[in-house]
Amino acid sequence: MSTGGGRNRGRGMDPIRVGICGFGTVGSGTFTVLRRNRADIAARVGRDVLVTHIGARRDNPRCDTAGARVSRDVFEVVRDPEVDIVVELIGGCDTARALVMEAIAAGKHVVTANKALIAEHGNEIFAAASARGVSVAFEAAVGGGIPIIKAIREGLAANRIEWVAGIINGTGNYILSEMREKGRSFAAALADAQALGYAEADPTFDVEGIDAAHKLVILASLAFGIPLQFDKVYTEGIGALAQEDLAYADELGYRVKHLGICRRTAEGIELRVHPTLIPDDRLIANVNGVMNAILVKGDAVGPTLYYGPGAGSEPTASSVVADIVDVARTLTADPEHRVPHLAFQPDRLSGEAVLPISAVRTSYYLRVAALDRPGVLWRVAQILSEAGISIEALIQKEAPEGQETATMILLTSVTVESRMSEAIAAIEALDSTRGRVTRIRMEKLEG
Repeated sequence: MSTGGGRNRGRGMDPIRVGICGFGTVGSGTFTVLRRNRADIAARVGRDVLVTHIGARRDNPRCDTAGARVSRDVFEVVRDPEVDIVVELIGGCDTARALVMEAIAAGKHVVTANKALIAEHGNEIFAAASARGVSVAFEAAVGGGIPIIKAIREGLAANRIEWVAGIINGTGNYILSEMREKGRSFAAALADAQALGYAEADPTFDVEGIDAAHKLVILASLAFGIPLQFDKVYTEGIGALAQEDLAYADELGYRVKHLGICRRTAEGIELRVHPTLIPDDRLIANVNGVMNAILVKGDAVGPTLYYGPGAGSEPTASSVVADIVDVARTLTADPEHRVPHLAFQPDRLSGEAVLPISAVRTSYYLRVAALDRPGVLWRVAQILSEAGISIEALIQKEAPEGQETATMILLTSVTVESRMSEAIAAIEALDSTRGRVTRIRMEKLEG
């Protein structure tokens, strides 16, 4: 079996040659960090690490790339026999997948920041890399500059991970922070995020939770030793949240965050992304703006929190370069002596089932609009009681002057989602209620 990068065995102290594919925000940041911190990186690796080839459709005026070859075709970087490590930063899945698979076939190590690629094609990529004896490193795919993958894969290797919960999309967190702190609508906060460059012109991946779902799949595989299963993540966005829900949550001592949650239960693995009420005294509840934070609960260590920038040129480049350093250190190591891609040995991955959202157990925040007349609250409480669901807290707001519709806010006990769905359907069917019941799941995230 090839050990990958084997040609370096005869080079002695020759530099390690890096090819960067994609020279936008992260690519140029990676180039800058590698060049600026060249001496420190060489001291860590034991020899120079140089960018010798860049694949970019256009020049980046912010970077002086003198000394590096620049090609308009990113595949030229992969096919350069002098490149030892290919860094994939072009994004998307189709071209990126072809590029990474060709690099692996050529016996080159790969570093990528592409969460969609890993989440959707990682099983195939890692199998090919293992067969070829090369490494695929992806620290920057989750949490930007936060070294969360290394923490779970190596730092917490003694633990049986119980759950992971994280704010893993800075755009969504910025929008919710603006809505809560400034009383802005979702649409106004989103427009501001776009103007500041935090959100794309098409913000679907961020606000609908798809970006977070890609990252959650990776975290769950590392935490629980299961294959990557993006198609099994329950995903719910933040577009339907009203500013009043954030205000009511505040009144009850909670904050609303868009969380990615994976949890090991006796019935199976939970994989879900959705708005979540969490107590306002939790550290993660006070992470605002575009910052990311990830809580990991291990059986031995207890809860640990990882906080930092989830995007940006140099924060993300920090993780990319850390991967380059890791790969460079192992260029001459036999593949079986490297840390497994998904933390667990490939032949030891678990077959635990992923639960559908209907089987998840949690507590709930419900907002019900109903006619302001006697007996309505009693009837709503009766429906919940018949479903075996207790009311833990209640706010009842009278109808505004001249209107007949009042608002009820209920916090419930823990129940299974399917039972709550049936109860909500019964509440919505009452003659006295108006419109849809707003449901937000709640998590205590206790240590």
